[in-house]
Amino acid sequence: MNINTQTELEAAAFRQLVSHLQRHTEVQNIDLMILADFCRNCLAKWYAAAAAERGVDIDYEQAREVIYGMPYNEWKDKYQSEATAEQLAAYERKQQAKS
Repeated sequence: MNINTQTELEAAAFRQLVSHLQRHTEVQNIDLMILADFCRNCLAKWYAAAAAERGVDIDYEQAREVIYGMPYNEWKDKYQSEATAEQLAAYERKQQAKS
């Protein structure tokens, strides 16, 4: 496989992942962090970092809008719920296991 085809496939898979996360607003970022050790905000940070590496002027908030499909504050108001004590404890255990 040539590098252009590989890049196109990776980009298509990334777009599908972002679309999937945008459709599944019931999945909270804390759940993603607990299960997969990344969340929508991580994707936005990676997106902004990739842009910066290529000299493209995209800041973190712009990157979050790409990932969330809307401004982050709007998504947060519509879909984000308060993390439960159980979620916070599971996240803390996950962080402790990494160290």
